[in-house]
Formats: sequence, structure tokens, C-alpha cells
Amino acid sequence: MKRPRSIKSIGKRLIVADLTAQVRDLETKLRASEESKAKLVAALDRARATPKAKAPVPAKSARATGEELVRVVIPDTHGCKANGEALAACLGDVKALNPDEVVLLGDHVDCGGLLAQHHVLGYVAEASYTYEEDIAATRAFLDALQAAAPRARIHYIEGNHERRVETWCVTQSLRNAKDAEFLRRAFAPEFLLNLKDRGIPYYRQGEFYMGLKLPGAIRLGKCYFTHGSKTPANATSAMLAAFGAPLVFGHTHRSQASSGRPVHSGSIAAWNPGCLCELQPLWQHTNPTSWSHGFGVQVVARSGEFLHLNIPIIEGRSLLGTLASKFV
Repeated sequence: MKRPRSIKSIGKRLIVADLTAQVRDLETKLRASEESKAKLVAALDRARATPKAKAPVPAKSARATGEELVRVVIPDTHGCKANGEALAACLGDVKALNPDEVVLLGDHVDCGGLLAQHHVLGYVAEASYTYEEDIAATRAFLDALQAAAPRARIHYIEGNHERRVETWCVTQSLRNAKDAEFLRRAFAPEFLLNLKDRGIPYYRQGEFYMGLKLPGAIRLGKCYFTHGSKTPANATSAMLAAFGAPLVFGHTHRSQASSGRPVHSGSIAAWNPGCLCELQPLWQHTNPTSWSHGFGVQVVARSGEFLHLNIPIIEGRSLLGTLASKFV
């Protein structure tokens, strides 16, 4: 018969077994550590062997290559109803910019008085100036503009106010087309402003230009220009949807911008620079307007791509000169 193991003997065996297990556990962890170290070393080797990514090189801007042109866009001035301080601020900026192109968006003659059928005839103040004086005010504006931008190619787009003269001619001639055209050549702003002699092309609202499918619109580079026909609060969105292309327009007297990205093209936008006329005319006596003074400036690359900025004029003061001086 075997003698029973003593408690002391059993204890020694348990201690040995526990130590053996701990040693095996340490050996396992050591092997795992060695494997992890080997994997890390391999990863570092691969990282060192991978070519470093090159930092993007800034592309040359149009200004750096000297291939850009400067375009100024002037919205509604309205002849005798122009705001003198806002107009002077705009012309001062034009002189400083010395642009290559100027686009006049229309309504630069107010054509009020007998030509303003929507005015209430009881408001004598709305007929306090004559059509002759209205034309004289616009002539003075064009003289100042051409003096401020002597090398600029100027485009004049007809607005709905200039078109009033044609409407009047059609009415007076009892809709006889030849007589209406005879009267138009005698009385329309296109001729009384001597635009042909000034070298300024005039784009009528009822005519098509540059192969475009909409009348009264032109295209310069990759931007379209027209007087405008939409008047809701979000007129820029409405005009952008109608054109489906980048454009600048006037008509609403509100400085706005809207952008979009249709599936058939890249990003597009529409801008309205505001106006340079009175912000609260008498015929809006029961309707405080949201009109604002301003004009547009575009820096255009040779490719036709452009940067458009709406320049606000507040209380007769433009900050364009101060802003531009920071980058000169």
C-alpha cells in the first residue's frame, strides 16, 4: 500500500505547476511581442520605401500671367432720377479700375412723364422733368463714363424704360410699322444719345444677338448679360433657372446673387448689382423698397472664366478703393 502524500509535498507540486504555467504564459507573450515587433519593423520599411506625396503646386493666376481683362457692369441709373452721390462713387471706381469693358444693363434713361403709363398722373413730381432733360442727364453720364474709362469697349443693353419710347411710337403711329420706326429714329434714346458716334453698340429688347435664343441678351466670354424680366423677391434664382447659365442682370434694383449646379454643367450663378438711382421714388410711396446702390466688377481670364463681385455703395460711399489698396 502507497503511503499518502503529505500536504507539504502536494503544496510543492502546486507551486511548481503554477510557476511552469506562468513561464509558458510569459514565453507566449514574448513570442507575440516579437511578432508584433517584426510586423512593425516591416510596416516601417514599407513606409520608408513608399514615395512621398508631392505637395500641390499653386497654379498661375490670370493676374500673374497678365492675360486677364477687367469688366465693369453698371445697372439702372434712370437719367434724371439718378442718385448723384452713388453715381459719382461708381464713376470714381471706374476711373481707378480703368476697365477694358463696360456693360450697361439698361434703364439709363428714365422716360417718365408722358412715357410713364404706370405712374399716377396726379403725382406732378413724377412729371417734373422733361424728356429732353432726361436725355441730357444720360448724355452727361455717358460723357463722364467715357472719360473715366477711355479704353473700354462699352455695351448698352436696352431696358424696359428705354423701350417705352418704342411703345409710344407704335401707339402714335396706329401700329404702322414703318411710321413707328420713323418716329423711333427721331425720338429713341439709341439715336438721341448719339451711341453710334460714341462707338457704343445698342442691344434692343426685341432683337436677337450673337446667335442666342433669347432677345435682348448678349454673351461676353462665359457670362450672359440682359436687362432682366423677373421681379420676385428671389429674382436671381428665377433668372438663373430661366437662363441655365451664368448671367448678370438689372431691373429689380436689388443687389442679389444666387448659385446652382445643374446636372448638365458645372456651377453657375446669377448676379444683380443693384441700381444707381433713387431708392424710394414717389410712385413707391406706400411700399418701402429693398433697393440698394451698387455696381459689378468682373476679372476675366483669357479662357472666359471670371470672378464676379457686387460692389455695394452705401450712403454714397464705395469701399472698393480701400479694399483694393490692401492687395496692391
